[in-house]
Amino acid sequence: MTSPSAIKWSTQQLQLLDQRILPAQIEYLSYSEPFAVAEAIRNMVVRGAPAIGITAAYGMVLAAQQLTSTPASVAAWCQALSAARSALANSRPTAVNLFWALERCDRVIEEQGNGGNVLGALTALAENIHAEDIKLNQRIGDFGASLIPANSVVYTHCNAGALATGGYGTALGVIRSAYRDGNIRGVIAGETRPWLQGARLTSWELMQDGIPVTLAIEGAAAHLMREQKPSWIIVGADRVAANGDAANKIGTYNLAIIAKYHGVKVMVAAPTSTFDANIDGEQIPIEQRPGEEISHSFGQRIAPENINIANPAFDVTPAALIDAIVTEHGIIHAPNRDKVLAHLRAAADS
Repeated sequence: MTSPSAIKWSTQQLQLLDQRILPAQIEYLSYSEPFAVAEAIRNMVVRGAPAIGITAAYGMVLAAQQLTSTPASVAAWCQALSAARSALANSRPTAVNLFWALERCDRVIEEQGNGGNVLGALTALAENIHAEDIKLNQRIGDFGASLIPANSVVYTHCNAGALATGGYGTALGVIRSAYRDGNIRGVIAGETRPWLQGARLTSWELMQDGIPVTLAIEGAAAHLMREQKPSWIIVGADRVAANGDAANKIGTYNLAIIAKYHGVKVMVAAPTSTFDANIDGEQIPIEQRPGEEISHSFGQRIAPENINIANPAFDVTPAALIDAIVTEHGIIHAPNRDKVLAHLRAAADS
């Protein structure tokens, strides 16, 4: 894999690959305080649920590093870090990995806050989440690849690759593994408006690895499914609900409906950290992005002044339209509540 790392960490500094300007420029931005990290998440410098979670964990490390004195108790640590934690938690609402990572940081503070080495433990946690994510993605990739028949064309949406994770990718991890196994002859990447993650990021990642990719406008999806007959739609997720519904980049629900009509299977690839066992799909919060993202293009207005704009960043695909959810622990075929919860219990016990 030749794509650059989305996240780099060195002592006292976080570096994020600015994904807003890829592929034209490869530039890392440096961060030494948590509120700027929260802004980087909100402003899409870093994106993708696993990458957001990793970044938030490093943001908490930076918050701890900034303290001029060492808090003496768990309560004092929580108070000292509360503003930074709130800023990170409020940066984007849909990606559950963000909250999962912050909750893991909370547990470290509870364990170490009464005289322990909180900063050292938070640093070790963030580094572990980062390294762990790459390994989990490779396992997801191998499980998902086992479902891809020989000589396949597959279709993917948004970017769920190395740039959206610690490395390797979820949906693109499946594609990488299946291509390694000789079972993929081509990938169709939907452009993914309004941020064009498919055009700018997924196409670029796959080309870096020499995987044949064709970029398509989203309106061509039905036509291409009929003409190219892909074996699978493969996407990532920002949150998978207890009933198997999955939130992903806006347009995924459309693709799943079109796929159902054309007999194309739908695969969601996500680590178990992306699951939310406490809610169903209709309860997943959907981030509303600024209207300027679709009223303007590269700073130039393309829509009438004062036009009403709907710009949801995500939609929720019902479990009934999903053929398989693939995690680092295996495959949930025809997902439903019982299967999802059983999978999570087994994962917790493993």
